Amino acid sequence: MRPDVSPRGRVSSLLPDFPWDTIASVKVKAAAHSGGIVDLSVGTPVDPVDPLIRTALNSVAAVPGYPTTHGTPELRAAAVDALKRRYGITGLEPAAVLPAIGTKELIAGLPRLLGLGSGDLVVIPEVAYPTYEVGALLAGAQVLRADGLTRLGPQTPALIYVNSPSNPTGRILGVEHLRKVVAFARERGVIVASDECYLGLTWEGRGVSLLDPEVCDGDHTNLLAVHSLSKTSNLASYRAGFVTGDPELVAELLEVRKHAGMMVPLPIQAAMTAALSDDAHEARQRERYRARRDVLRKALEAAGFRIDDSEAGLYLWSTRGEPCRTTLEWLADRGILAAPGDFYGPGASEHVRIALTATDERIAAAAERLAAG
Repeated sequence: MRPDVSPRGRVSSLLPDFPWDTIASVKVKAAAHSGGIVDLSVGTPVDPVDPLIRTALNSVAAVPGYPTTHGTPELRAAAVDALKRRYGITGLEPAAVLPAIGTKELIAGLPRLLGLGSGDLVVIPEVAYPTYEVGALLAGAQVLRADGLTRLGPQTPALIYVNSPSNPTGRILGVEHLRKVVAFARERGVIVASDECYLGLTWEGRGVSLLDPEVCDGDHTNLLAVHSLSKTSNLASYRAGFVTGDPELVAELLEVRKHAGMMVPLPIQAAMTAALSDDAHEARQRERYRARRDVLRKALEAAGFRIDDSEAGLYLWSTRGEPCRTTLEWLADRGILAAPGDFYGPGASEHVRIALTATDERIAAAAERLAAG
């Protein structure tokens, strides 16, 4: 007979309920619609992986040996070149690029990998991707939600997360805002980690990286930027991401990850190299999302929703001025599933996150149902 595991021994006891489990009944209601569900809750790609990427994946499928944690030189060079070409990030060296088994894994483990613990404070956005909080809790650190530096007062955090463009809101942080964060961090010796997974999906205004020379003056000390290939390259199933920035911090992450065997499979590394080296497939996918965004935005606004922020990313941050769970039920009655704002923090209780990640046919179906009232 297996002995009971004490509550103290259960790591899951440190964490909140898994948010997606809380909308199971609403999903059942939406799925019962005669026209089938339109699932706009999770930002998971539905379009096929580009043949160029699949060819690269297959090209090393017969290689039997272990991959390196640091990744191939070709992958790291491709990441540096892509960040410069696509976003104007300069001054990076390939040694300061570290592939990750998807960026969620990296973010969830980052506080612990950096050595944070019970005496440390992690700052996350007030409305935030839940994994920032999860990572801090797994490390035993304290969490503070703050969008402005004044809320910190005299406190000196160990780690500040910024997320621009934001998931879920699609808000873009400007150069001056990011410069203030960098200046604050330098004064107090704080690490800043910027989640930039949606930077390639900017629709209005200009999205900038934390590592942009306009933001950090070319000095990457204590700065990390996290990037994903899940969005514009449709590689969510590949678990393909990377972190870059301060060479010393990346070297520390590399050393720890080597001991833990945290290696991206070699075929995935080859696929990532191909994806980072080709901008054409990314541009085609971006335009697919732009078209879907236009259809959904018009339909939601005509149905009485207000769209806030949403300058970038794969979501429309929407509200009817009522509790988000009420809106969720209203949408489910029409066979549409969204994500409630309370997933992302107490300050988002009247919003729902509506994803663009559905086929053209399903997006059109959602628009028709919204128009029908």
